[in-house]
Amino acid sequence: MKIIKSDFGTTTAGEAVSLFHLENADGAYIEIIDFGARIYKIAVPDKEGTLRDVCLGLTSMEDYEKETSYYGAICGRVANRIREGRFSLNGVDYQLAINNGPNHLHGGAVGYSHKVWNSAIKDDKLVLTMESPDGEENYPGNLTLTVTYSWSEDNEIGILYEAASDQDTILNVTNHTYFNLNGEGTESILNHELFIDADAITPVDSTLIPTGELLPVEGTPFDFRTLHTIGKFIDSNHPQIAPLGTYDHNFVINGTGLREAAILQSKESGIRVTCFTDQPGIQIYVAAQGSDFVGKFGGYYPKQASVCLETQHYPDSINHENFPSIVLKAGEAFRSKTLYHFSTF
Repeated sequence: MKIIKSDFGTTTAGEAVSLFHLENADGAYIEIIDFGARIYKIAVPDKEGTLRDVCLGLTSMEDYEKETSYYGAICGRVANRIREGRFSLNGVDYQLAINNGPNHLHGGAVGYSHKVWNSAIKDDKLVLTMESPDGEENYPGNLTLTVTYSWSEDNEIGILYEAASDQDTILNVTNHTYFNLNGEGTESILNHELFIDADAITPVDSTLIPTGELLPVEGTPFDFRTLHTIGKFIDSNHPQIAPLGTYDHNFVINGTGLREAAILQSKESGIRVTCFTDQPGIQIYVAAQGSDFVGKFGGYYPKQASVCLETQHYPDSINHENFPSIVLKAGEAFRSKTLYHFSTF
């Protein structure tokens, strides 16, 4: 394994941003920038042995600072949505930024996705650290979050999340990579096949906030327990699909501990990615709109050109007692792992 560090640009505040190239013995590689701890490239072999970059991304630091699609980023302190940006903890009410309709999304006005992280290379891994002070985006507690990226000889991305806070706080972090297994410059992923080991979703209201119920996937467009194309039911008139015209839902992953959660594959390229996680949920998001910025391939990404597999706790968990807790107690250690294993078929 070799890791090469290079310059990626600077922020408008003058902070240097670096790119890290992690390459295995077979030449497959990933690239990560320390702005938002973002996955920038994933170059893996297709069924013919040709490398394809299967991760969407942008061309400049200027665009990364402006974009709000979170390309490849680590999102936090709380990823996904919180209803009206409000929660109570230990009898104290908190009001967070409203940055997605009436709700709080992915950490607020300036979440971890839009900050430069501290970086270090250790034992063939990239270690990125974010120091988030008490009161940042109005979250309580001085929190340290470390994300360790690894890239294996058999083409597996490892993401290890570790965190601790000096006060009780809330935490829900994810990686927001947009996948297109035919290559990031190709158009639709509707012919990609998807499997999700989930018997239920957390249905949402019109603002994409969970109702608090669990909806069985049996007989609905959300039943991916048998591998089928993403496009098969995306035009359904189901009340959870029709208003959005896409998937943007949290699936309740079966089992506990580190286990297989999802499989995404493309017959065209012959590339498959298998997602393993110890998190209770996975957000499946099919990009419903085209990009506002030029992608790496030199053009604008159209809608439905990518899909996200965001491992996470459920959205708005802090406001639903029946959801797994996202409270991180003072002095407790948070640790979570997600793997994306690439192969051919």
